[in-house]
Amino acid sequence: MSNRPYVLAETTWETTKGNDYEVAILPWGATEAHNYHLPYSTDVIQCDYIATESARLAWEKKSKVIVLPTVPFGVNTGQLDIKFDINMNPSTQAAVLRDIIDSLSCQGMSKVVVMNGHGGNDFKQIIREIQPNYSHMLISTLSWYQVINTNDFFDEPGDHAGEMETSNMLFVAPHLVKPLSEAGKGMESRFKLEGLRQGWVWAQREWSKATVDTGVGNPEKSKAEKGEVYLRVLTEKIAEFLIEFAACDLDNLYG
Repeated sequence: MSNRPYVLAETTWETTKGNDYEVAILPWGATEAHNYHLPYSTDVIQCDYIATESARLAWEKKSKVIVLPTVPFGVNTGQLDIKFDINMNPSTQAAVLRDIIDSLSCQGMSKVVVMNGHGGNDFKQIIREIQPNYSHMLISTLSWYQVINTNDFFDEPGDHAGEMETSNMLFVAPHLVKPLSEAGKGMESRFKLEGLRQGWVWAQREWSKATVDTGVGNPEKSKAEKGEVYLRVLTEKIAEFLIEFAACDLDNLYG
């Protein structure tokens, strides 16, 4: 039997009914190709690890947090022509999240963190729509890859299956990473329109035209040691928030 009462998938009802959990964490990933060397489940594995390790650190500080099972599908509308990249539309995500929040609300949970692990997901507008229906709850979201500056840990972090994600996977799940000699270079074809290139205009990228090997970012400098250091600092930072969130009074949030 698991000794991780902060991981719902490994926990029994006997354990949950004996703990007054304060924060529920919902990791949300995606299923998509990650160059030639990383598995389709990369976003799920990373998000699950980061949520679980952050929860462990918070639990050790006596904060009662629990990690829900990771949602494995994300928004991949720009990758529909790439084999087995599975898309979940934002409207479907909204329906799924609403059902999960409704369940948690009925069971007395008042604090939720949606932990995003995929660049195509964006839960802010969904939460804006859902939150007014649950005045006794606070629904928050974070994208783990935006919590700390990746440039402080990697030479060329990359956007997708680059040095950062590959280093993380080399640390978390090395058995699923193929030799870097088999990886593509992660070359990106950028938009020709200047506003899109500069980033002050946004449009969805068509992944099969923007990439050669589905990666964006060169993974050749990836090392497990880099991933280990980055993930340690990252999870410590997230755990600090979880501890503060668990202890806060929702009726006294502003000052």
